[in-house]
Amino acid sequence: MFHDDEVSVALEVFDGALAGATTSSANPDYTALGADVEGRLVGWICWGPTPCTLGTYDLYWMAVDPRVQRVGVGTVLIEAMERRLTGHARLIVVETAGRPGYAPTRAFYQARGYRPTARIPDFYAPGDDLVVYTKDLAG
Repeated sequence: MFHDDEVSVALEVFDGALAGATTSSANPDYTALGADVEGRLVGWICWGPTPCTLGTYDLYWMAVDPRVQRVGVGTVLIEAMERRLTGHARLIVVETAGRPGYAPTRAFYQARGYRPTARIPDFYAPGDDLVVYTKDLAG
């Protein structure tokens, strides 16, 4: 579902998180987890602290191989992130697209307790809003 420019940004973030994980000085901006099935990476999630906030974290990217969607990989990834953030984060923020193809993505977040809290019309392109979801981990 990602546009080509989104894929290149996602790969930069993925590479940055991976580089931090393989050195002694991990990048504090990104934490990433992968999910594998039979030794094959089928999904990943990346998050980090939101600059200039107290206890707010951004879920930057989550992607699951379309061949294994709807079997729980995304749920496992998001729950793992939330467990790691418990006691550190009070709020998780997710930004996603408002175009029709992203309706299942928006439903996914809502089904896991994220609530839509903002919408900026035509943010990404005409007819493609930015939709912001948040989840309160403190309460």
